Amino acid sequence: MILPHFSVALFALSVLRVGALDTFISAVYEHAVILPNRTETAVSKGEALLLMNKNIDVLEKAIKLAARRGAQIIVTPEDGIYGWDFTRETIYPYLEDIPDPEVNWIPCRDPKRFGYNPVQERLSCLAKDNSIYVMANIGDKKSCNTSDPQCPPDGHYQYNTNVVFDSQGRLVARYHKYNLFEPEIQFDFPKDSETVTFDTPFGKFGIFTCFDIFSYDPAVLVVDEFQVDSVLFPTAWYNTLPLLSAVPFHSAWARAMRVNLLAANTHNTSMHMTGSGIYSPEGVMVYHYDMETESGQLLLSELKSRPRSGPTYPVTVDWSAYAKSVMPPSSKQSDFMGRIYFDEFTFIELKKNTGEYTVCQKTLCCHLTYKMSEKRRDEVYVLGVFDGLHTVEGQYYLQIILSGSQLAPERHYEVLRDGRLKSRNGVPLPVLVMALYGRVFEKDPPRLGQGPWKLQ
Repeated sequence: MILPHFSVALFALSVLRVGALDTFISAVYEHAVILPNRTETAVSKGEALLLMNKNIDVLEKAIKLAARRGAQIIVTPEDGIYGWDFTRETIYPYLEDIPDPEVNWIPCRDPKRFGYNPVQERLSCLAKDNSIYVMANIGDKKSCNTSDPQCPPDGHYQYNTNVVFDSQGRLVARYHKYNLFEPEIQFDFPKDSETVTFDTPFGKFGIFTCFDIFSYDPAVLVVDEFQVDSVLFPTAWYNTLPLLSAVPFHSAWARAMRVNLLAANTHNTSMHMTGSGIYSPEGVMVYHYDMETESGQLLLSELKSRPRSGPTYPVTVDWSAYAKSVMPPSSKQSDFMGRIYFDEFTFIELKKNTGEYTVCQKTLCCHLTYKMSEKRRDEVYVLGVFDGLHTVEGQYYLQIILSGSQLAPERHYEVLRDGRLKSRNGVPLPVLVMALYGRVFEKDPPRLGQGPWKLQ
């Protein structure tokens, strides 16, 4: 009687150890999407599937390579299976009906259970056959009728959707993008927000998509209230200097939210789309930014499964602590107005090699103490601030402190607990820009990308 009991105890111990991994290998793939020849006119379901399979062929190679290198989860980009620039009618042949994960479905084993879903079947098989979690971005369609007052005239909803299949090929997560970017006319806004999480042996994961990262709901909500350890973030992000370049923005978000972020961008140099990475609360693990070639890139890195429990987990930053202790200069410094990405900034010129400056807009002030190794006559450096509602390609309220005097790799600066951004022993590289980018969520419209006049 003792031996069977001992064997069961060993088995239970083994399951516990495997079921609670301290670290995991993550992967993201920056995919050079094969785009359709035309998106202004509809194609047949067969033509749509042919294109999607071409893209999945590429993703399959990345998934298999990631699995061979030990990855337990891989993230692929937004629009990575069919591209973009569709109308509502022309995207329809690319959509599938994606069920709620509660149905406990493995499409690879039971492909016809919910109708004809070849894309979900293939993604499920890739996950199952390679024993890896796979996250992909596809389109979901949901029928509705006249009893629903918000039902579109064509009788169905269309959603920008993330799906996750576990290492057995089971559908474990489905997320409908809540904050659509303004050009996404092919998709519907979900009626209600949905905070999607799923558990794995290597931590708790949350999901959102691209423009969602600017929002409180679901981006901040999924981290703060649902306490996820890692976030999967597919995106089709085009870099816009000085404030909206993918790698610094995404890495800063991961650091500020103190969470792992797996960001997979599409790769299209003609649209300035590049910049994928794997980021931890402590900093950048690995990233890819390439405007020179047209090929995709696989990134892998080891991450802590539950970073909050580690001794190096970053402390909370009080962003206003130091600023409240600084008194603005008594003498009036001359400022001037200028636009960045359609926003009207207040600027002040840094005229000397060294100094302290303050610039304010409304109630937001920025204080800068600096020293330049050289101040050339043909260069102009400015300190700028913006406090207002951004209204182009979505509406969201910002507070931005912009300095045109510095841009440093992460190893050259640190964020102090009192909210200061400080260089470490000077910056040995040429400087482009350094910024503090803040969001004032309570001043936002009800949903980003959809002004209050459009709400039902």
